[in-house]
Amino acid sequence: MILKSLTDIVSIAKHKETRRLVVAAAADEPVLVAVKNAYKEGIIIPVLVGNKPEIERISKEINFDLSGIEIHGENNPAVSAVKAVALIRDGKAEILMKGLVSTAPLLKAVLNKENGLRKASTLSHFALIESPYYHKLVGITDAGMNILPEFNEKINIINNAVEVFHRLGNNNPKVAVIGPLEVVNPKIEATTHAAMLTVMNSRGQIPGCVVDGPFAVDNAISKAAADHKGIKSEVAGDADILLAPDLNSGNILYKTLMFMGGSTSAAVIMGARVPIVLTSRADDDKSKMMSIALAAAM
Repeated sequence: MILKSLTDIVSIAKHKETRRLVVAAAADEPVLVAVKNAYKEGIIIPVLVGNKPEIERISKEINFDLSGIEIHGENNPAVSAVKAVALIRDGKAEILMKGLVSTAPLLKAVLNKENGLRKASTLSHFALIESPYYHKLVGITDAGMNILPEFNEKINIINNAVEVFHRLGNNNPKVAVIGPLEVVNPKIEATTHAAMLTVMNSRGQIPGCVVDGPFAVDNAISKAAADHKGIKSEVAGDADILLAPDLNSGNILYKTLMFMGGSTSAAVIMGARVPIVLTSRADDDKSKMMSIALAAAM
């Protein structure tokens, strides 16, 4: 399945079982607007944890009818995160969303060895991008979690991203391992890692996808650029996933696409037992809503 736009994600979510989404520290207007819109679309059932009077005040201001919606009062944001994680562990919700709580305490609750939600050895940020200059949705990873991932962590990051595409109906996504150039240079670790990942994939050690690299960004997403450089690859110019070498480059690529490239995104944290909607405060309401839809579609 080729996904052309983020509205396709909403359609997928609508055709799946409605998921219960728990928001940690839910007294945040942009988050509640996104939750309201997702609820209106019928893709989630909200469960709100946080400062109840503030949640009710904000909801009244944005015309969000809370009738029948479960609210767990808790004024401490860090404790809200713990309570939200506990609700998921108890089977009372299937998606976790960050509200007005810092990322660190939320992830601390998720990663707690006894009471957390860790599933894989590496959590990673995954953003699905709709760009007016690309012919389909493209994933970028990791733009928000792993600062300088080691080689084995890159394997886990690929597996997390591939899992997203599998759950959305693409059983063999194309993964471009990107860096500053398209040839292997022993002095540039990103290129040697790319070559190693490509070989591992060809030998079946990274299954469920096609991995190739290294690629510079231009020949990963532009067939004309790849042809001009004589690159022969089924991934070149048609990548589904761009694996960035580190957080610096991934985050810069992601935010450049958002703020200068006219793109819209949906982003989740993968590697836990459930998808985690962890958006930036700079993300607009549409991106937050689409992030909820992506989590629900999976």
